[in-house]
Parts: sequence; structure tokens; C-alpha cells
Amino acid sequence: MVERLRIRDMTADDIGAVAVIRIRGWQAAYAGLMPQAYLDGMDPAEDAERRRAFFAAAPPEVVNLMAERDGGLVGWAAFGPVRDQDGGPRRPSGGELYALYLPPEHIGTGIGHALMDACLLRAAQQGFRTLCLWVLKGNARARRFYERAGFLADGAEDTYEVAGTPVPEVRYQRSLAPAPDRRARPEAVPLKAVPLNAVPLKTPPSPPAPPAPPAAPARPLPPRPAGGDRKPR
Repeated sequence: MVERLRIRDMTADDIGAVAVIRIRGWQAAYAGLMPQAYLDGMDPAEDAERRRAFFAAAPPEVVNLMAERDGGLVGWAAFGPVRDQDGGPRRPSGGELYALYLPPEHIGTGIGHALMDACLLRAAQQGFRTLCLWVLKGNARARRFYERAGFLADGAEDTYEVAGTPVPEVRYQRSLAPAPDRRARPEAVPLKAVPLNAVPLKTPPSPPAPPAPPAAPARPLPPRPAGGDRKPR
């Protein structure tokens, strides 16, 4: 059980800490999966400047959450609408988990699960019925973590380059149960508010309806909202 853990919304004052958490998370998780020289050269100050611009430009649908324990920041997660396709596989509608990182020394303490539970609850409160994410294909530890949280690989794969090295990734997806009250946005998020195997509630069958007219084109999503972390930027 995690004690004295608080999940709250990120503020601009957290940006420097987020940059450190993100870079330390990359360096620990992606060793052997990305060029080591690239990982060693990541600079928290430069990353903080980019993240500050992303945070300032983020649309309201993008949510950044911080995990705080005993006055220290011990984790960061971000989600929002599914991002643009970038020429890759067709993406599902709904929400996307952009990032979830902890300092390496806090992995395995329950903080990651608490952040995940908070993301699932808040995403459901925002009206998302599904949540997807992209994870490096060779990141076995992260894939196990997401599978324990109810995500399943849906068969989509993509590849991007880091310092000239191809990095394959796979997509995971899960359903979200409708939240009972989207207006509730507590600072201290109940850790088990959303069951890990939650699925959309079924409605009784209705009489057949006449064919609907063709649907209008979907409104395009803003490109790569702030907080996203699928590819290095």
C-alpha cells in the first residue's frame, strides 16, 4: 500500500521536475532499446523549455497529473484525445495515454498503479470510452504493467527513428466504464475507483431504426497536444 500519496493536477511550477522525471524514466526504461549516446545526452533544462511550451499550448482536453509523496514529486502522467496519425496505422477514436513515468527508484512501489488508476478515472470523467497507448515493442516490463491495468495489444504496430536507429512500438487499448459524475475532480483520487477489467455498460436492445444518413467527417484533432510523449521531440 502506498502511504501519504497524493495525485493532483500538474502546474507550471512542476515543469522542471517533470523534465527530470521524464528523462530519468527514458534513461532507465529504454537502455538497450535506443542508442545509449542519445539517452546520455538528454538534457533536463532543454526538455523543460520544450515542455513549458507544450504545457502553455495544451488544449483543455489534455490532462497532466502529478504523484506527490511526503512533499516530493514521484511521478507524472498525461492523457488526452488520440493524437494525429503521422502517416502511421489508423488510430481508434477516444483517449490516449501519452506518458506515465516515475523516477527509477520508485518503480515497483505502487505509485505507477496509483497514477494509472487516476488516469483511468479522469479519462472516464471526461467522457472517453476507450484509452489507447503506444509502448516500445521491446519494453517487456512496461507491457506487463499495462496488461495488468487491463490494456491489450490490438495488433497495430509502428516504427520511428531515434538517432538513426529504428524503434518499433505496439499499440495497446482498453475500454473505460462510464464515470458516475464527470464533475467530480478530487485531488486525492481513490486508487481503485475504476476496476481494471471495466467495460462499457450495455444498454437494452431497441427496436430497429431506419438507416441513418452518412456521418459528417470527424472534427480533426489538434496535432500532438502538450504532454504527449510517444516519440522524442
